[in-house]
Amino acid sequence: MNGRTRVKVCGITSFDDAAAAIELGADAVGFVMVPDTPRSIEPDDAAEILDALPPFVTAVGVVRDLDVDTYCEIEQRCPCHIMQLHGKESEKTVTACGPGVIKAFRYDPATIRSQLERWGAIDEVDAVLIDGSDGGAGEAFDWYELAEFLPAEYEKLVIIAGGLHAGNVAEAIRAIRPWAVDVSSGVEAEPGVKDHDKIEAFMQAVREADETE
Repeated sequence: MNGRTRVKVCGITSFDDAAAAIELGADAVGFVMVPDTPRSIEPDDAAEILDALPPFVTAVGVVRDLDVDTYCEIEQRCPCHIMQLHGKESEKTVTACGPGVIKAFRYDPATIRSQLERWGAIDEVDAVLIDGSDGGAGEAFDWYELAEFLPAEYEKLVIIAGGLHAGNVAEAIRAIRPWAVDVSSGVEAEPGVKDHDKIEAFMQAVREADETE
């Protein structure tokens, strides 16, 4: 077990939602800087929220399929504490964008072993995020099946995402004991607008799961 499960609330588009997530116990907030997606935010707008965050809160910038120059430009406009690469980036691109990178990929039983090995071998990758879909569409997957593929002493921190909400996050934690969970649509009133009661229920479910072996 990894001790307390960390929580990232992703798809933040307003300071009010960021503040509520933090007040309710989230460790990190995520800004999806991917144009033409439901929770997209401009880097400059995300930077304004980032500047107002309290100490010890991690800001995560989510980007997808960028070349290194565009990545660096966005990182300069919104200097998040860590960046999440949520596309089909190559090892060369991920290495150039690091350190301080979370590499996200879709769970597929046919490729999960190779994906874990692929990104586990890159020093610049701080953590892997295993999602239920390629584009963060909020699709859950078989967490118990994933647990069978995860090496007991996998060297990277593991984050689970995809279709999580207050009603199922405890099961995901019990199955995998990840370092962190990532929630977006599961705590929303509508895309890009968080439901603070749902965040509170999600955080409570995480705490309860952490209390059980």
